[in-house]
Amino acid sequence: MTAPARPTPVHAPLPPFPIRDGELVVGGEKLSVLAARVGQTPFYAYDRGLLRARVAELRAALPSSVKLHYAMKANPMPAVVGLMAGLVDGIDVASAGELKVALDAGADPREVSFAGPGKREAELRQAVAARVLVNLESMREVALLKKISAELGLPARVAVRVNPDFELKGSGMKMGGGPKQFGVDVEAMPEVLAAIGAAGLAFEGFHLFAGSQNLRPESICEAQQKSYALAVRLAAYAPSPVRFLNLGGGFGIPYFPGEQRLDLAPIGDNLAALAAQAKTELPGAEFVIELGRYLVGEAGVYVARVVDRKLSRGQVFLVTDGGLHHHLSASGNFGQVVRKNYPVMVGTQAESSARESASVVGPLCTPLDLLADRMDLAVAQEGDLVVIFQSGAYGASASPHGFLGHPACVEVLA
Repeated sequence: MTAPARPTPVHAPLPPFPIRDGELVVGGEKLSVLAARVGQTPFYAYDRGLLRARVAELRAALPSSVKLHYAMKANPMPAVVGLMAGLVDGIDVASAGELKVALDAGADPREVSFAGPGKREAELRQAVAARVLVNLESMREVALLKKISAELGLPARVAVRVNPDFELKGSGMKMGGGPKQFGVDVEAMPEVLAAIGAAGLAFEGFHLFAGSQNLRPESICEAQQKSYALAVRLAAYAPSPVRFLNLGGGFGIPYFPGEQRLDLAPIGDNLAALAAQAKTELPGAEFVIELGRYLVGEAGVYVARVVDRKLSRGQVFLVTDGGLHHHLSASGNFGQVVRKNYPVMVGTQAESSARESASVVGPLCTPLDLLADRMDLAVAQEGDLVVIFQSGAYGASASPHGFLGHPACVEVLA
């Protein structure tokens, strides 16, 4: 096998998928063979070898005392969750539906945490019955958990999700600092912690998540330092010693031209220093890093087949059977302010020297259905397979599959 060709830097660095006989290889199979095995296009494929390699890379970079949790909202496909449950230390869920998938996949309930700003009473009841950790986010949840604990005769395990007075600088999505629907404002924490003690809930610690999709290690380190310092300060108000400290994640992956992969070394060094501090300041507390996109994003591809090749006033359009209804993120309609291209390749022409500027579009009757805008691609014909990289996170489950009534895509763990 040879490494994928690296053309001029018109996209982010490509993940390490090999090439064989001129085709991209995913999960050990040439793309055309994998498509035949799947039985249809479009489809998502997640490479289990790359998933294992990413976890191993993190284990090597982070202190062994730091626990690694998978935030399954990034990719809740049951087969992926089942694989990840055997690789990481715990699973973070954001709904009762995700909780069921995690438990069915064999996740240890003691290492499952449940976050979300609008948990229904029924969901809280399920969480208490399953004996998972609830990251509570309001005084309402304190009252509900007290009632549910009494009814079930089970102590509700809780950590408090804190809305800090800082944010993760350089984040693609800020989830802490300022007014937020997430967590308890830091200034209200003494009152909430006192209420947890009065309610008899089993307090375990704090959850701080300042932001996501950050490629600057110095920003991540700063947020971790501030989060740790805040936890130490809040521990003075806690009804029992802190045993659990979720420092969030925020680790980004490169999607767009000019972006580079995150350097893990300074983050590992920073966590080691904080863990050393915690031995005296928060004795008995376990650090948790919660990652979703970073664990699975680069291991996934979205594959669509070219159904038509059109030339319109000098511009080539490759019309495929996939689009924004399956991959909203790649179309630029899932949080991008200015649309940028994900890394894209004609996977069945991976080593072709015949190149052209082409746009990849889907079958939907809207100009928003754009997967790649005037990119340098191998010349493709009807039947060729187009691959969108960085598609392992926030892909299928984050897209409007019912829009305009086109067929659904499928997902495979290859």
